[in-house]
Amino acid sequence: MIKYIAKRLGISLLVLWLGSLLLFVLTINSGDPLEDLRESNAPNRDNLINQRIAYMGLDKPWYERYWDWFTGAAKCVIGQCDLGTDRSGRDVGALVVNAAGSTLRLVILATLFAIVIGITLGIVTAIRQYSGFDYAVTFMAFVFFSLPVFWFAVLLKHYAAIEFNNWIVDAVMSPLTIVIVAAALAFILMAAIGGKLKRRLISFGVAFVVFAAAMFYFDAVTWFRRPSIGLPIFAIVAIALAALIIVMSSGFSNKNVRNAVGTTAIVGIIGYAIMRGNLMSQPATFKLALCLIAAVVIAVASGYLWGGFSRKQAIGSSVVWALIASVVALIDLALSNWAGYLKENARPIPTIGSETPNYSSTYWNHFIDGATHLILPTIVLTLISVAGYTRYTRASMLDVLNQDYIRTARSKGISERKVITRHAFRNSLIPLTTIIAFDFAALISGAVLTETVFGWQGMGNMFKVGLAEVDPAPVMAFFLVTGTAAVVMNMLADIAYAFLDPRIAR
Repeated sequence: MIKYIAKRLGISLLVLWLGSLLLFVLTINSGDPLEDLRESNAPNRDNLINQRIAYMGLDKPWYERYWDWFTGAAKCVIGQCDLGTDRSGRDVGALVVNAAGSTLRLVILATLFAIVIGITLGIVTAIRQYSGFDYAVTFMAFVFFSLPVFWFAVLLKHYAAIEFNNWIVDAVMSPLTIVIVAAALAFILMAAIGGKLKRRLISFGVAFVVFAAAMFYFDAVTWFRRPSIGLPIFAIVAIALAALIIVMSSGFSNKNVRNAVGTTAIVGIIGYAIMRGNLMSQPATFKLALCLIAAVVIAVASGYLWGGFSRKQAIGSSVVWALIASVVALIDLALSNWAGYLKENARPIPTIGSETPNYSSTYWNHFIDGATHLILPTIVLTLISVAGYTRYTRASMLDVLNQDYIRTARSKGISERKVITRHAFRNSLIPLTTIIAFDFAALISGAVLTETVFGWQGMGNMFKVGLAEVDPAPVMAFFLVTGTAAVVMNMLADIAYAFLDPRIAR
């Protein structure tokens, strides 16, 4: 395995070098970097031209300019990157740090949501093959996959931002709206659950009553202007989450996993009850990170102590609970400060930029401000990516479910839950590993159209501006980051293959 990875790494580095050379030559020959200054009427035009020539090294041969860039980029191996300056004299390394940070904020959430939602829908549609739910999800997957990014983004700006900002002023829902939304959500849930007609009707009726009652309550107390999950609801959600994880991982018959996840949940609820007030009044990023680390440590310790012969599964299930519950707790803290944010921002959903310029407020208001700027572009990237993951997962899952060892497992009386989660799911992830790895590497390069529509200054925007200005330094920095990301993710995919299928490592 090590020899295989080393060989792949060497080939990838050679491809990166040849690609960088080709891209540099194409970029510097794509136009005239002094065109705008030659046409300028500024009195100091000659000085500006000489200054740009010095910044870009235009007085040197192309191979010398490339060598200067290559030797500076090679220093990244020892942590001393020198990516040169752009045509305005700005350090490209600093530009990359800012652009990459902006892009990573955008794509990490979108990628995680797309993977989780896409794989979940793919598994459910494979299990419910040729059902109404399967046809509906397949149809919507093709629709989202075919949507032009710029058109979808503009629609979101209007309906999810402008119209929502108009509605949130009063946050009132009409009874007809509540009935329609509750019926739609109940229908989706009924389709996902499946079963005979009687079971579907019962599922629809119960879900409709629950959704309608919740929405009437939210409307009566104007919850959308003063939302909060609160400690009691958090405890209920945490217990329900623990039960779901136990059912999906091992079932309640496995007392080792059950006790490990249950202990983690109880300690987590108590710990959040103790820390919630302090996190509300004296928040800090370091403190939040410390709470997350503590939750994971507790989960690992609980799984190790209670795990027994199922120690690995107990630790994994407990850690999953700790991570998801931490996200729920963070959402609760943010929602509890939503009312205060609305007092300072009457129109809370922005349509452009990654943050509000010159905004000075509390820690949680800054957190909410950053989160609201992420909503629209994250939705765009998630829905477009989730379509592909759904289709790939469905096809892979159906292929695995038709294998002989799956039929053998069922014939031996193994429960359908174990057949799906323990046997079929893991093997269906093998072909998805490459897709996930390269998709994440591609998203790091920046979603050019999405960043343009929403005014994000990320990697895609840096590449576009550098190319338009015939400035090779930002373009080469873009290539270095994205190329390195592709190589790293490819290596991780190879390692993941060995983890998912031990035969590959032999």
